[in-house]
Amino acid sequence: MIQIPLPRVALIGAFALSAALLAGAHGFQHIGGLAPCKLCLYQRDPHWAVVIIAGLGLIAHYRLGWSPRGPLALCALAFSIGAAIAFYHAGVEYALWPEPQSCTGSALSGISGDALVDQLLATPVVRCDEVPWSLFGISMAGYNFLISEAAAIAIIIVLWRAGKQS
Repeated sequence: MIQIPLPRVALIGAFALSAALLAGAHGFQHIGGLAPCKLCLYQRDPHWAVVIIAGLGLIAHYRLGWSPRGPLALCALAFSIGAAIAFYHAGVEYALWPEPQSCTGSALSGISGDALVDQLLATPVVRCDEVPWSLFGISMAGYNFLISEAAAIAIIIVLWRAGKQS
């Protein structure tokens, strides 16, 4: 039986997980018609980072023989950052703390009337404090937090175990 090193499997898993979460977010947006708010869009950035880091890490591993541990550690960091953004967004949705001004539309000082009308007509109003979809009382931001934090912890455990075996 062929044994595949756990860090390599974890790197493939990180790539697949972030790609799936991004596909789901875009599916909800483009197929389901749920326009994202600014915080929703910010939550996607760490997943794009994981896809890029894991993808390049896998290429470097298979083409150049590099260890997958470095890229895997960066993926854990990106997942942790994503979890923090999602936690903040979930807190805004559940009114645990105020939303940023950029989400309320109150940051309009210094804009002309014509520019304001053009901006309002061109932009759908999506507030960060409204939950557009939930399952079992947990919003998409809440699920993103849970999944991202679990992924970061799993990667840290993989790296810790791989370090003990070296």
